[in-house]
Amino acid sequence: MRKYYLLLTLIALLVSSCEKDDFCIEPITPNMVIRFYNATNITQTKSVEDLSVTPEGFDELYSNANLDSILIPLDVTSNQIIYNLSSESNIDIITINYDVEEVFVSRSCGFKAIFNNVSVTSDVSNDWIIGLTETLENTITIPTIDNETAAHVKIFH
Repeated sequence: MRKYYLLLTLIALLVSSCEKDDFCIEPITPNMVIRFYNATNITQTKSVEDLSVTPEGFDELYSNANLDSILIPLDVTSNQIIYNLSSESNIDIITINYDVEEVFVSRSCGFKAIFNNVSVTSDVSNDWIIGLTETLENTITIPTIDNETAAHVKIFH
């Protein structure tokens, strides 16, 4: 009888010491969502012909694409990133400044970054980007980027 109690105790200890498998199904650090709109009809999206997107100091993200929206990562090791957006050999530069806040998600996912006080400025010296707002201003402020469910920036061209 003592052998059964010892065996049951040993099995109970083994089962209670096991950890369940953790898989990260939570969202990770969000990208910035940029949507392109028609500057003459501001409610209509408009694809950019031959779009190329390159962050300064990194590899090209998009090359010769025809898209009406893109996802671009922000650099979690810095408070600023500069992107070169080109369309049909016209290059415009957008500068993105932000504060990085690390948030613990779970043991399996670890931390993710949330971007606060995001400021986006466009160099509208070339002709293809006209503005970043419905009133065609070249600077916008976004309080927080913590998901990818909607466009954060609208670019009118």
